[in-house]
Amino acid sequence: MTPAAIVYWGTGFAQVVLALSMLVSAWRILIGPRAQDRVLGLDTLYLNAMLLILVHCIRMSLTAYFEAALILAIIGFTSTVALAKFLMRGEVIE
Repeated sequence: MTPAAIVYWGTGFAQVVLALSMLVSAWRILIGPRAQDRVLGLDTLYLNAMLLILVHCIRMSLTAYFEAALILAIIGFTSTVALAKFLMRGEVIE
């Protein structure tokens, strides 16, 4: 088995696992008993989406979507912080 084949099959397996993880986090968003569980599910969903984009870029030898993954990570982090602050204090901007 060549190294290219190992990378191809390994990234394919990683894409399947990340897609399953996205389903689990979407389930947590829909069924989560508390708002904190939903925020953590949303944060996990953002992270998995970013990693899925990166794994796809690695598998297809593309560099065009690395910036998109970076922007998605920044937006995900910012929204998680804003939602956590809203749940803690009831307001985002003081």
